[in-house]
Amino acid sequence: MEEGPLYEKAQQRALRLLMYRGRSVAELRSRLKEKGFTGDIIEKVIDRLTELKYLDDDLFAREWARSCAVNKLWGNRKIFLSLREKGIPAEIIENAIDEARREMDEKEAIEEILKKRFRKRDLSLIDMEKEKNRLGQNLMAKGFSTQLIFEALAKLEESDT
Repeated sequence: MEEGPLYEKAQQRALRLLMYRGRSVAELRSRLKEKGFTGDIIEKVIDRLTELKYLDDDLFAREWARSCAVNKLWGNRKIFLSLREKGIPAEIIENAIDEARREMDEKEAIEEILKKRFRKRDLSLIDMEKEKNRLGQNLMAKGFSTQLIFEALAKLEESDT
């Protein structure tokens, strides 16, 4: 299958990008386009890498969602948006998040965040009102729903009294 030097160059670039970290098809397409490769060559490279199982949006989404849910302790909203930015379709994202949440649900993630936050602190020295505001903002930024945030803050208040 003689494709020519441009195809070879594009494939080498794609493989280097994939060695650095997994990527979605849309991300790889965009990166190759940025490097000046044409649509025809890009599609041939993507087809070949998909055929070789180096590119797989389902697998990429599952691994990304798991990493964000379990390691980074992100909420579903932030995971969803990060995968959307990477060009993953909504249905694949939802399945990936569901799978990741079997390992650690959002409430467990919030509990882990709280444990880490208060691990080595003397709670009697903390201005709990300020701390709850900061914590609420932090949890919102991590993509948790307001309902879960309010539940966590209420639980924190109960343990404080």
